Amino acid sequence: MSSNKGKDIAEGSSRGGANAPDQQSPPPLSRYESQKRRDWNTFGQYLRNQRPPVALSQCNANQVLDFLRYLDQFGKTKVHLQGCVFFGQPEPPGPCTCPLKQAWGSLDALIGRLRAAYEENGGLPETNPFASGAIRVYLREVRDSQAKARGIPYKKKKKKRNPTKANDESSSFHMQ
Repeated sequence: MSSNKGKDIAEGSSRGGANAPDQQSPPPLSRYESQKRRDWNTFGQYLRNQRPPVALSQCNANQVLDFLRYLDQFGKTKVHLQGCVFFGQPEPPGPCTCPLKQAWGSLDALIGRLRAAYEENGGLPETNPFASGAIRVYLREVRDSQAKARGIPYKKKKKKRNPTKANDESSSFHMQ
């Protein structure tokens, strides 16, 4: 009998023995998977708290938009209003009473996780409310308004060209 048996059990060792289970625990979830599960559970709770409660199968883009607006109250990003003296200034010199909202990037990432979670939980891609055009329009409007409020234009990242393809074409000259 091993003198380390107690230590093995305490540390979760998988060494064999009469009492060792045949199944191993699943690997821990990645940070992304954990966040996706948390987001999915939060959205489900939000739907259950609606009056009357909304079944996930009945959920549409309107409930998703309402959820995104609801989340603004927990935001940490100062979004200056049109009449604010700091509107359009990237680094305002003082405080103001403008609201805190969810940052566009956070909302965009959240929708991406919820879109994936919807399909992983049995939803069809054709009926995915997180993939709706209305959601894309809302996110674009949030992005543009936050960029204006901060005075920083949003620039879409350009796709990098494949350098090996360009080199192949330029280096393929014909010798005669």
